Amino acid sequence: MAAKGKITIDQVLCKACELCIAVCPDEAIRLSEGLNDKGYHPAEYSKDTCRGCALCAVMCPEVAIEVFRE
Repeated sequence: MAAKGKITIDQVLCKACELCIAVCPDEAIRLSEGLNDKGYHPAEYSKDTCRGCALCAVMCPEVAIEVFRE
C-alpha cells in the first residue's frame, strides 16, 4: 500500500511560482482563485491524492509547504 500524505501551504508566503504544481506527481496542488495579501493567487492543496513525496516542499523557494505523512 502506498504511503498517504497531506500538505499545508502558507498562503501568505506563497508567490504563485507554480514550481510545486509542476513537480507534483499526484496533481494534488492548484492555484487558488483568491488573492493573498501580496496580490498572488497562492497554491492550495486541492485533492486527497497526496502520497507525501515532499517534492513540492523541496522545490518551494519560499519554504511555504509543510508535508505530513500517515
